[in-house]
Amino acid sequence: MIWLAGLFALVAFVYASVGFGGGSTYTALLALWGVDYRLIPVIALLCNIIVVTGGSIRFIRAGLVSWPQVMPLLLVSAPLAFLGGLVPLKQWIFLTILGGALLASAIALLLQPEKLSARTLPKPLLLAISGGVGLLAGLSGIGGGIFMAPILHLIRWAEARRIAAFASLYILINSAAGLAGQVIKAGAQSLAAPAMEYGLLLAAVLVGGQIGSIFGMRYLSPRLLRTFTGILVGYAALRLLWQAHGLP
Repeated sequence: MIWLAGLFALVAFVYASVGFGGGSTYTALLALWGVDYRLIPVIALLCNIIVVTGGSIRFIRAGLVSWPQVMPLLLVSAPLAFLGGLVPLKQWIFLTILGGALLASAIALLLQPEKLSARTLPKPLLLAISGGVGLLAGLSGIGGGIFMAPILHLIRWAEARRIAAFASLYILINSAAGLAGQVIKAGAQSLAAPAMEYGLLLAAVLVGGQIGSIFGMRYLSPRLLRTFTGILVGYAALRLLWQAHGLP
């Protein structure tokens, strides 16, 4: 558990420095560690909330959140994240959804959309994507910022700092809504004892996330970290998809 907590602290440091929560990597590590699949989204969503809350508050205080611009995306995604958390899933279905989500996360990490030619996206389609990502957040424990940020960069939705601010807030709202659904589905009492067994992980991301959000990426190469994380998440995705379908 000490090793896993150390990895969680490092992940929180890296993701918090760029405005993300780290849900994709937490779920990957928990799955590789053999944690009960029913606890994976609960732990990951809790970690997301802990990591991005401080950054979201700082972004809002700095005036980087344009509420008229972000509210439509949040109002679509949050209810669907809550509904996603309520959906009961068999293990193989959950592993398939999580594996697919992690594979998409790995691709998103390895892409550099800001270097691609700008694209246009109709607003209804962007809202639909936001809603779909919210549903996925509640189902899998991935906050969704890792999916939305590349799309917003690609369509030049706002400057990079404002997109980072939105991603942080988006992860916070989706994670809170998804966690509420997960708790209602399983029952608070049935989740409390098992989840507290992993309390060390929550403390680890609290420390790592706070340090990361304050110091940012001063001493680490963002591109190198994105590549390494993308490979790790991609490996976990393939392992989960393999396991979900009963392959040896």
